[in-house]
Amino acid sequence: MEKKLSASIQTSAEEFLSCATQSGFKSVRPPLKSLIWAIKAPSNFSSSLPLALRLCISRSIVSFEQFLQPKSGEVVHTPVSPPTKRLRRSARQAKNKDEPGTEKPEEQVVLLNIRIYAHIALLCITHPGKIFDPLDLLPAVSELHDNLIIFESDLAILSEIANLCEEWWKENLPGRETLISQFLPFLLSRSLTLCKKVDVHRVCVLREAFSLFDFEDESIEDLKLLLMRCVIAPLYLKTEDGRRFLTFMFGLSDQLVKEVLAMIKSQIPFGKKSILEAYADILFRAWKVAEGSRRFEIENGFLQGLIESAIHANSVSFAASIRRVLGGFINQRTTDGVEKLLFRLAEPVIFRSLQVANSNVRQNALHLLLDMFPLEDPDSKKEDKDTLLDKQFFLLGRLLMDDCPDVRVVAVEGSCRILNLFWEIIPSSTITTTLRKIFDDMAHDVCHEIRLSTLNGIMYLLGNPQSHEILKVLLPNIGHLINDSVLSVRVAVVDLLIILRDIRTFEFHKVVSIDILLSVLENDQTLAAKKITKLLIPSYFPSKVTPKEACNRCVTLVKRSPMAGARFCEFALSEGASHKYLMELIKVFLSLALSYDDLDDDQLEGLFVSVASLCNSLGNEKIYENALIELFSGQKLKQLLAAANTERARSSIYKIGSIISKTDISVLFENCMDLVTDPIGLLENSEKQDEVRSAHKLMLACDRFDDVLEALTRLLQELAYGCHEKFDTEIPQQVVSSAKRRKNKFSVKSSSKLRKKSSNKDSDMFKENYIAATGIAWQMKELLITEDSRKKVLEFNNLEMAFLALKVISEVSIVECVHYEYMDTFPVLAYTSLALHMAIHNISGTGTKNCTMNQNNGLEDSYVEGTVLDQTMDHLLNCVQKLFGQLDQGSISSDQKIIAKSVKMQTAILKFIADAATISSISHVQERCLKFALVYIQHCISALKNHSREHCFVFKEAFKETYLCLKSSCTYTAKLVNLVLRNSSDEAPPPLEVYDLANNLLDLMNSMESCVGSTYASGLVTAVKPWLPDLILALGSGRLGKHTEERDSFISFDWPLVLAKLELIELSREIPDEETDEASEADVFSAFKTLTGMLILLLRGNPSVLEAVGLIFLNGTLAALRKKDFRLVLGLLHFVCLKLVRDEKEEWGEVTMMLGAVHEIYHQIEKEIEGIGSREDGKELERARALLEPIWMHYGNRNERNFTMEE
Repeated sequence: MEKKLSASIQTSAEEFLSCATQSGFKSVRPPLKSLIWAIKAPSNFSSSLPLALRLCISRSIVSFEQFLQPKSGEVVHTPVSPPTKRLRRSARQAKNKDEPGTEKPEEQVVLLNIRIYAHIALLCITHPGKIFDPLDLLPAVSELHDNLIIFESDLAILSEIANLCEEWWKENLPGRETLISQFLPFLLSRSLTLCKKVDVHRVCVLREAFSLFDFEDESIEDLKLLLMRCVIAPLYLKTEDGRRFLTFMFGLSDQLVKEVLAMIKSQIPFGKKSILEAYADILFRAWKVAEGSRRFEIENGFLQGLIESAIHANSVSFAASIRRVLGGFINQRTTDGVEKLLFRLAEPVIFRSLQVANSNVRQNALHLLLDMFPLEDPDSKKEDKDTLLDKQFFLLGRLLMDDCPDVRVVAVEGSCRILNLFWEIIPSSTITTTLRKIFDDMAHDVCHEIRLSTLNGIMYLLGNPQSHEILKVLLPNIGHLINDSVLSVRVAVVDLLIILRDIRTFEFHKVVSIDILLSVLENDQTLAAKKITKLLIPSYFPSKVTPKEACNRCVTLVKRSPMAGARFCEFALSEGASHKYLMELIKVFLSLALSYDDLDDDQLEGLFVSVASLCNSLGNEKIYENALIELFSGQKLKQLLAAANTERARSSIYKIGSIISKTDISVLFENCMDLVTDPIGLLENSEKQDEVRSAHKLMLACDRFDDVLEALTRLLQELAYGCHEKFDTEIPQQVVSSAKRRKNKFSVKSSSKLRKKSSNKDSDMFKENYIAATGIAWQMKELLITEDSRKKVLEFNNLEMAFLALKVISEVSIVECVHYEYMDTFPVLAYTSLALHMAIHNISGTGTKNCTMNQNNGLEDSYVEGTVLDQTMDHLLNCVQKLFGQLDQGSISSDQKIIAKSVKMQTAILKFIADAATISSISHVQERCLKFALVYIQHCISALKNHSREHCFVFKEAFKETYLCLKSSCTYTAKLVNLVLRNSSDEAPPPLEVYDLANNLLDLMNSMESCVGSTYASGLVTAVKPWLPDLILALGSGRLGKHTEERDSFISFDWPLVLAKLELIELSREIPDEETDEASEADVFSAFKTLTGMLILLLRGNPSVLEAVGLIFLNGTLAALRKKDFRLVLGLLHFVCLKLVRDEKEEWGEVTMMLGAVHEIYHQIEKEIEGIGSREDGKELERARALLEPIWMHYGNRNERNFTMEE
């Protein structure tokens, strides 16, 4: 090929070009370069080649244009420009030949020729000897450039022509200004489409060419759109070349500057930190080089607007984004002219904004002042500067005492930052005044965010060594914050102490004493305890001393504060203590514990807990596992157990045994069995509970868990048989047979003292046995919490016996809870938890015969066959029906403890129903579950009303338990409503009980507020808040028809009456002469008003649900009209017309069925007014009519024929 091309050069330029197009581009490219660049001097060929090249290019372009013209009957396909994404090579090769934009063979030949011609032109202008005259080549190159647009489907030709034009511009050849109109837009489009840094670099290199465009001409719009895309393109903002080009754009046109600034401003609310910082850098660079009107536009048109927007921004994040853009100037304030500019723009607005009434504006202005501090005019006199600085400190001090906590938070951290950065130039009196406010006022602020900011600011201030002397004196004043009620504040104090520890001139224990630190370490949460451990490790377990010395220091710590030392050991490894040192510490602790060397019980307990914590830390390390097993032999464990005198100490021994379960620990088994089968006092003793948990874990680790379960099951069976004998409770035959094989006595090991106190009467014996059984039930529930023990329980061979025994005990607990104060909920909780887990793991139940109560409180037998969940549900509903029978008959004590016990019992059942409905369908008992929840809520309301007048009612411990149960019950009831609504459909609508249940829940919150107070009611509102959408749907599901008795049901609830009363009070305040004797009642129902506001917001978001609920209010209004309760009519209509549906937004047009109800109410009111005449009762109806009249006048006449109430 090269020989043929070389021979053609000797013939003519036309022959050379013809020969060059005989092969592919890749094969001809190398010989073309070598042959053309081999020409050393001007010749006939060098002078004829440009002319021949132009003729060939012209012919090829004409041929290609002919291909582009559609033939008769052929559909024209408009190409897309620029291409959105270049296809992969494999995709381009596989492209269907019939697709639009795919060239035919003749077209491909023409395009290939044009590409080769463009490459030859590029070789000519880049010739090392410059033997080709650019003026001769210019016509050919111009023709390629001018027709660039027609090649947009072929990226290869576009790239070749672009390279040619780019090289022509770089070489500064004649006529280069004629080669940019098509080339530069293509290059911009390419950089935006392919997103490659090399293309951005090419655009940046050619940026001077953009100044040749007339940006005032209308034809430039397409190019301006591409330039605007560059302003928001991440690649241009992140690369140096991109920023340089965007900066250059500010010098192209005044109008373009305005458009670019507007584009940047529009991106600020949504831009990421890196993007905003890029804009800041670009703006600063542009400002530096801008002159005249363009600099004026940046300063007064853009920056001034940013400063004002930063002050008046309606959100903290938006204000921060604006300040980040301003940071491009603020961070360059040492540059000549910048500080003067900032002062000129900010001074007129910032000081005024720091003193306005709007706290949000004050906060934003304060942020801006702190960023610009010190704000001063560099050209002013020193006296003026000092005056202005004093003014800024005065305002900062004033903002430290601001009414808004958010402003104080910013002020305290900002003041510390200013003191750290400008300590040397701030007068000492100002420093003293500021620090006094921070330490005396901010550190004692009622808002915990301000106390936290105070600590963060002090930590920042410690970065300036010149502040240390005065801080030594002041820091003890904030030591009290170590006992702050907020965890984050306590943690911040410890972080401050850690910083002080590492500064040689400070002694952290003078800020917070060691005794207080140890007390916090002992009792605080994990995060604070770990921080304190990190603080104390260099003192009590340093790694720079010998192991013996380190262990002696830690022993001193444990002796000084045993439980603090134990927690220190718990976190020592995670905070950097040496594994080797900790292993040695275990040996020292064991030796000390077994030496009985003047150690009291607390110190021994601390040693045991410490050893257990250390073993737990090191037991996870394979390298120390065998060492621990060797250290704790069976004899060693026996000695330790003998030395352990407290529950916590023995619990620690069991924990150690479970960690080293591979060794012989049989000596602990008997003690564990005695512990788990002697549950007397377990529920009241949290330390014994921890001991029992440790025993469970030990028996589980040693594969002796079945022994524990067998013992617990046996004891439950015996108590179940005792329940059968005492209360004649029906008992499964399996339990009877098993219990008769033993003595009819509860087999728990009691101390001799307990047996001495026990009475010989059966009732006293049963009480003792029942209390013990509650401890066993507690254990059963605990065993279902962790995965390992739960798996063992569910695999237990005798699980059915345990379940049936719990069933009998639970029935007695529920039915008899109103007669016996010692009845507890733990048997029910264990019973329901076991049933749920058995259902989840598909463990089947057996058919059991249950006694149910009919409506006449008579007994009827029902044989329930089905899953364990079905049986449990049916059984519990039967039991609670018996309980309700006793409550209805009045056979209940007025003792609050008994009431609390009943509420707790029913809450446990309600929780089970909600959980069961979550994991399985309860459609077969859905109605019974809803009725139970309904009756339960009604009993709670009744109990609140009956006992609301008791003195100090809310301060009784029993009521506090009841209140917590009521909060949980609200959640479980709302969850049940949610599940029922979720499973309903048009074919199977939700039952009416759902509507009643939603109303009763609202009544409960209303009764809580009226009987007990808004504080307690607010708790119920908080519990129900996540479920409010479900309650609204439940209210809407009960949309009532025209039947009078159904209409009356809505106003039979309490909450609509209270709502109407609150509306009347609000209405009376709007009328100056109206008496407001009831106005004080509005403050009583503050929680209910909050709840109503949330309901309104949710309803207004869904017009269809709004209409359904609104119809209920209007139907209730009709019922009130029938009962002549005109005050209720006015209150309900005031709520509907002014809050629920607002006429000014024409929302009535979207609720046509409600308009039908308004039609009926309006006419009914007019009839009532005619009947009343001028009596006093007519005032309410006149006002009600006045509320409806605008709606009736606007919508009534044009839609009257369509206004009918749905059945």
